[in-house]
Amino acid sequence: MMIVSSPRKSPQKNQNQENTSPEKRKRPKPPPAPFFGARKNVAAAENPIPSSSPAFATPAHPLRPFQPPAPAKAAILPIILPPPTLRPLAFRTFTKKHNLTLTSSALQELASFIGRHCGSGWREEGLAEKVLEEVARGWKNRNGGVIVDGASPELKDILKNLEGNMSGGRIITGGYGQRSGLSRQNSLMLEASDEADHSKTRLGLRPTSLAREDSQASFGMSGIGLGEDDEPDEEGVKDARRWLKVISAFEQPRFTYNVAKKHFERVTIHPTLLPPPSHKTDSFRNRYHIIHQRLLRNESFQTSAVTSFSRSSSNSSSFRSHKITPIANLLGRHGSTHLLLGMLIILPTGLLAISDLTGTITLDLSHAVAIPHDSAWFTPGMIVLIDGIYEEEEESVGKGLSGSSGVGGTIGGRFQGFFIGQPPCEKRRATLGVSGLDGMAGDKEHTIGGGFGWIDFLGVGSERAVGTKMRRLEQRLLRQQHTGQQRSRMVILGELNLDQPRSLQALKKVLSLYATDGEGETPMSFIITGNFTSCGVMASHGGGATTGTGGAGSIEYKEYFDALASTLADFPSLLTTATFVFVPGDNDGWVSAFGGGAAVPLPRKGVPGLFTSRVRRTFANANQEAGLTGKKKGGEAVWTSNPSRLSLFGPSHEVVVFRDDISARLRRANVRLKGKEAEDGDVEMSGGAGTQDNGDAMEVDGDEARPREPPAADSNAVPYDVLAARKLVKTILDQGYLAPFRQSIRPVHWDYTSPLYLYPLPTAVVLVDTTAPPFCVTYEGCHVMNPGSILVSGKKGVARWIEYEAGRVGKVRECTF
Repeated sequence: MMIVSSPRKSPQKNQNQENTSPEKRKRPKPPPAPFFGARKNVAAAENPIPSSSPAFATPAHPLRPFQPPAPAKAAILPIILPPPTLRPLAFRTFTKKHNLTLTSSALQELASFIGRHCGSGWREEGLAEKVLEEVARGWKNRNGGVIVDGASPELKDILKNLEGNMSGGRIITGGYGQRSGLSRQNSLMLEASDEADHSKTRLGLRPTSLAREDSQASFGMSGIGLGEDDEPDEEGVKDARRWLKVISAFEQPRFTYNVAKKHFERVTIHPTLLPPPSHKTDSFRNRYHIIHQRLLRNESFQTSAVTSFSRSSSNSSSFRSHKITPIANLLGRHGSTHLLLGMLIILPTGLLAISDLTGTITLDLSHAVAIPHDSAWFTPGMIVLIDGIYEEEEESVGKGLSGSSGVGGTIGGRFQGFFIGQPPCEKRRATLGVSGLDGMAGDKEHTIGGGFGWIDFLGVGSERAVGTKMRRLEQRLLRQQHTGQQRSRMVILGELNLDQPRSLQALKKVLSLYATDGEGETPMSFIITGNFTSCGVMASHGGGATTGTGGAGSIEYKEYFDALASTLADFPSLLTTATFVFVPGDNDGWVSAFGGGAAVPLPRKGVPGLFTSRVRRTFANANQEAGLTGKKKGGEAVWTSNPSRLSLFGPSHEVVVFRDDISARLRRANVRLKGKEAEDGDVEMSGGAGTQDNGDAMEVDGDEARPREPPAADSNAVPYDVLAARKLVKTILDQGYLAPFRQSIRPVHWDYTSPLYLYPLPTAVVLVDTTAPPFCVTYEGCHVMNPGSILVSGKKGVARWIEYEAGRVGKVRECTF
């Protein structure tokens, strides 16, 4: 093989290179010392800064990126921490501070976790307290309930995420901990500004702001969108209507009361209109449990060994603690006095009885007196309190279905009732466990213990989570209203019969009064309820249809709403600034097509959009002409269910709207009791066993329908209309239920009974009842209003409505047209 070499290189040099080993041939030339190199070229390649000359005021060396200091990981020696040793600290953190209850299994899990990750410094260095605090916040953020169970997946998930954020027994919330140990789930809980800072930290940049550890960070408060010191700068936030939400009965969350946990649990089973028969029993059981636990929270039903001893030793005997006796415990206790809590029912034989979860017994109310006298209605289907004596039957021979032989769960004998009353209701602040809710938004509130403040009954946020911030926001808006704005007003128009031309004339007159208000002073909402026709026009031979067919009735029904749209189109200033809420009645479609105006199952859906399309188009045209499109929210028409709820500022204000002629139904189904005239025994009571008589009930309806003249000697007598209003309000609120009747009188969908509950008590109830006089009554902090019909009966050319300001009281107003 011939080797050709370069003429410029000597053959000896090439030969030496061939003899050199490969390691020596590949060795690179060592670089020169840094101070011998060209400093200018290196500086230009590494740093674009010209120089360190004082004329440029630039540093001599490039800026180093921000690197958060990595904490030194201290070695933790795990210990075995007994749960009883941790119990006092866990009690102070979970029970006293956060109103939570720890089970034994949860305490065992926490003790094992703290002993494994905090070591021997769990008490002296305060490591365990911080861990318990973070676990309690995470539990509330996940809506775990009042009872913390150790076997729940929520607690295991919280401990798993917390374990990744701990170093040396401490919870790391700084840059390194967030960068290395923060899980994906916790990173999604950060706000936008916090997420930007953590992203900069992970990239090695200095964060723009220093985040502090806020005690409310893990409560889900960021969903409100307002901080403690944030001012509502946007125009939409300044408007009170921005915080108004209409909640349909079919959208409201469903809850059931768990007796074992003494807590409300959300129903996860999908509701249906055709449920199994067991759901009917469950609805009665849930209603009984809610009233029973409410009574046990009442002071009159609470006993204490200390107070009992002190009262027995003293001469004072005015205080008496009541005790409820189950019906099954009456057996073998002949002649003893008991207090029963149960539902009034009618046996197959026609006798009146009372039933609870343990059994049923026949009632004798021939000598019963209402406590207080004539203060409430009592009808079958209501859960009442009865005080009396149990009497066993003398003969044990079976008498068929007489109600005293133990057939069908009915125990033998009868219960002679002497006093009957409604179960006392509970104020809203006591139910939620927060005081200071009776006044305005500026009142200071604090936790008074117990209650269900962490339950989100409406899906707008719980009282404990968002109530304080929403009241602070309301106070800012109310401060602006004192300068001239009146946006917190709600105009309640009552029943509007569109088939009567005079009703549209009255509506036009009322709307014209508010259309003249200045900008920003118009009412926030208008509530209009059915029946939108005086009779069921969609039923056969209804509504004056000439052909007598349902099809002609539906055409006529739509024409009524077209006339309503023409009337509303004359007031564009109201259509663009207010929310119109329409609540149907029993004569409205579609249910009136087969009901004919009779009582239909509750709750019922709103008027179908097929008939209200022109009304919606009227609102859309008004908003478009005013330029309120896109993000600018204009007025709207909401066709909601019956009943429905209006939420203003989250859980701060809850308004229930219900359309039903409940007064007439109460008078028809009322149980006759002993009156003042019969206390001497001269007047005979109807129904020896306390049964109801239809003929007598109609006489009572006719007698009470006429205003009674007060005695001449008593100048301070309360008018009859006020007494009737108080009687109606006390009955409904004490029952805590909008349909306290039998299923045959007022049917209810078994899977949709949650929207019918008035627990906790709302701040206001709009009870549109045309068979009762108009009123505005406040009972136990709940303001109840009845506007009646927009046309005043007996007065020609007079319109009536109620003007209600949120957080205050309503006023009955009238005008002529």
